[in-house]
Amino acid sequence: MLAWRWLLRTTYRPARALVFGCAWLLCGALTAAQEAPPKPAEAQANPAANPQRRSAHLIKVAAPIRDVQRIERAVRRFVADARAHNQWPLLVFEIDNGATALGPALDLARFLSSDELDGATTVAFLPKGATGHNVLVAIACDEIAMPSDAEIGEAGASERSIGPDLRDVYYRIAQRRRTIPPDVVLGMLDPRLEVLQVETEVSREYILRERLPELEKERAVQATKVLIRAGEAGRFTGREAKELGFISVLAADRAALARVYGLSAAALDDDAALAVDWRPMRVRLAGPISTGLAQQTQRMIDKEIRDHGANFIVLEIDSAGGAPLDSVNLANHLADLDRDRVRTVAFIAGAAKADSAFLALACDQIVMAPGAMLGGDWTRKLPADEAATLARVVGEIARRKGRSPALAMALTDPAVEVFRYEHAGDGASDYFTPEQVNDLKDAIAWKQADRVTTAGKHLQLSGAQAVELGLARATAKDWDEFNAIYSLESAPRLVEPSWVDRLVQVLNSSAAGWALLALAAIGLYIEVHTPGLGAGGFTAGLCFLLFFWSHHLGGTADWLEILLFAAGVACILLEVLVLPGVGVFAFGGGALILVSVLLASQTFVFPRDEYEAAQLFRSLAMFSGVFVGFIVAAVFVKRLLPGTPGFGQMVLAPPSAEEQQVVAQREALAKFDHLRGATGSAVTPLCPAGKARFDSELVDVLADGEFLPAGSPVRVVEVRGHRVVVRLDQRAASLG
Repeated sequence: MLAWRWLLRTTYRPARALVFGCAWLLCGALTAAQEAPPKPAEAQANPAANPQRRSAHLIKVAAPIRDVQRIERAVRRFVADARAHNQWPLLVFEIDNGATALGPALDLARFLSSDELDGATTVAFLPKGATGHNVLVAIACDEIAMPSDAEIGEAGASERSIGPDLRDVYYRIAQRRRTIPPDVVLGMLDPRLEVLQVETEVSREYILRERLPELEKERAVQATKVLIRAGEAGRFTGREAKELGFISVLAADRAALARVYGLSAAALDDDAALAVDWRPMRVRLAGPISTGLAQQTQRMIDKEIRDHGANFIVLEIDSAGGAPLDSVNLANHLADLDRDRVRTVAFIAGAAKADSAFLALACDQIVMAPGAMLGGDWTRKLPADEAATLARVVGEIARRKGRSPALAMALTDPAVEVFRYEHAGDGASDYFTPEQVNDLKDAIAWKQADRVTTAGKHLQLSGAQAVELGLARATAKDWDEFNAIYSLESAPRLVEPSWVDRLVQVLNSSAAGWALLALAAIGLYIEVHTPGLGAGGFTAGLCFLLFFWSHHLGGTADWLEILLFAAGVACILLEVLVLPGVGVFAFGGGALILVSVLLASQTFVFPRDEYEAAQLFRSLAMFSGVFVGFIVAAVFVKRLLPGTPGFGQMVLAPPSAEEQQVVAQREALAKFDHLRGATGSAVTPLCPAGKARFDSELVDVLADGEFLPAGSPVRVVEVRGHRVVVRLDQRAASLG
């Protein structure tokens, strides 16, 4: 008996150590098995572990939470659709951080933690952290993702007092999912509680201080640490929560979250069908894109948003492009629209080629017909440096919308090479250029896989390919399928251009511009040959007004062109009315008018490629046509109009030979030789022509080389037939 007792005493401690050692090995093996990436056979059997067989869906939960039933209906619809396609549903709830009442938060938390969603993975994405009762919704999900600097905690911040019933609600929800330990959740809720981090022989535990004695009875406690102090509600940054194992993923935005789960960025676009107050409208972009069409589209969208409260804008695109800079300007305007107030969707029914693809990339979502095309070869070849610059701009627009910048650049620049890369650590995949990968912090972890682009060619994608690469959200063969995607009752209302837009479009055409300028030139010619201000001057002014107004609204004429034209007219008037001389102001004013009209007819100053050179040639051809038309019209006005009834009373016809002889005789009778050397005074300002009085005789005179005000003493220095040339009488002026 004594021997047995001795044997038990000597073997108990080593045996206990052996048992605990085996337990640790078993736990480590289980943990490694859980953390290890799934094997191919395992991924095939479990769709949740296979990114290729997961169907992801993002639902934005706005604060304050209100319509829980609408969210539940959307979740049930998506889960049923995923299961029908033998896919594992991955539900990402992007939760806004704002004041939320307990009732709606509890209803949503109970639904998310119910058995109904056991066949799906739920992820709470907290881009701005979570406080108040938003924490309750977050802990009801299977996993939590948030940025490293965002914070989660202070669940009871909006409550005046924390009672047992509220603690029980939080504890039950936390107990169901155990995303965050239940006692830690209570510490986030009630600042009166103190939470400990306890190290035992078996594991690390997070418990309330009041439960420490109970734990010490069950396990050997090796160390304790205060995690949440009494008097302070628990609050953790994303980095702290990740280190403690409370959250699963650190992700700054949707794109980073998508990479972690091996999804495309488009897969985590929020569900627009959840909104119940959409006021949809659509604009059709068909045919070549021009400056006028881009400006018109922007005006129509802004007017609908401003006057009718439109918040669901659909761009129906079927275009081959045509104006890259104007497309970029319109794309930036679309990208700048507040996503929380206005949702933009591009529906590509035919093709969005060349720069028209920029407009699709600038929208929040893209839906394509199965046979539609995105991208492809350009009809206008851009210079290499211009294509590279344009590609960077378009890549930034795509990045702002959560799409791959590399793919967007490949749609613009054929020199861009894009590959699919896989992350060696988490298995995530994304699309980059080799230069972009080298700029990543963990570039060594990204392994190059498939090539996406073809060397020397623009990227071209069908509807299915665009969905696969994450540029498009879905495909729809007609408006019925499009309406089903966004839960719309009917196709969005088509907004047609107003009569002003149609008039601007007509006046911006080459033929209309030619006609306006020709009519303006003819009107000026008629005005010069008619007494007083008449129909010719009015017609010319109206034509110039319509020309610059239409081109200003069309986007080709700005304040520079308008000011140049005004300065040119002012110079000509100055030459005619104030400073008649050698014609410097007249020629300068005419040149300013020609330059202003030329610049108003195009979007550039100097041509940089073949396309702009051709456009400049067309503008010069238009001017040549206007000049020829002006000559023909001038001959017609001079030869024919004076002899026609009605117009003969308006147009000053040149005098006949007999009339010219009579005028010459009258001028010959007017002798002013007796005035040579005479002195008098100017009756009118001499600039340089005017009238002067010599004794009692009033004579038309011409000042020699200077301008004299009225009342100036003058002396006749020369008499040329009937013309009398005078100068300032210095002697009389000094005496006066």
